[in-house]
Amino acid sequence: MAETAEQYKRRLAAYAAGKDAIAMQRQAPHTLAQLIEGVPEVTLRLRPAPDKWSVTEILAHMAEDELSSTWRYRQMLEHDAPTLLGFYQEMWARLGDYASWKPLEALEMFRLLREANLRMFTQLAPEQWQRYGVHAERGRLTVQELCRHMAAHDINHIEQIRKILDSSPAN
Repeated sequence: MAETAEQYKRRLAAYAAGKDAIAMQRQAPHTLAQLIEGVPEVTLRLRPAPDKWSVTEILAHMAEDELSSTWRYRQMLEHDAPTLLGFYQEMWARLGDYASWKPLEALEMFRLLREANLRMFTQLAPEQWQRYGVHAERGRLTVQELCRHMAAHDINHIEQIRKILDSSPAN
C-alpha cells in the first residue's frame, strides 16, 4: 500500500525530531560518501525495481533538490511570504537524465550546494530563521522548517540507499 502525503510528512518529521538539523545536514554528504565508497559504479546504477531510482539517481535528485532549497531559502530571506512552487521530481529526473550522471559528480554537486547553505545558516539572525514562504503543497514554511525538512529528506534517502545497497546482488 502506498504511503500517503500525510504519512510521508509524519515519517520525515520523526527523522529530525529533537535533533540538530544543521548538524544532520553537515553530516549527510559524509555519510553518503561512506555508503558509496568502493561500490562499483555499475551497482550504483542498478534500479531495485523498474519504477524505483538507482543510488545514482537518488544522488542526482538530492543534488537538484538541494538546488531548489537553496533558491527557496534565499527567496524567503529576501522577500515577504513568497510563493514557493513545488516541482515534479519524476520530470526533473527524466529531463535531467539522472541515470546518466556519474555518482561521484552528483554527490559533489550535492556537497557543494549544501556547503553554501551551511555557510549561509551561520550568518542568519534569529528572526531570519522565522522568515517564511508559502509552499504550494505544504503551506506556510519557515527557513527553520525547511532546514529541518531537508535534514529529514537526507535521512530518508540515506536509508533508501542503505536498503538498495544491502539488497544488491554484489552483497
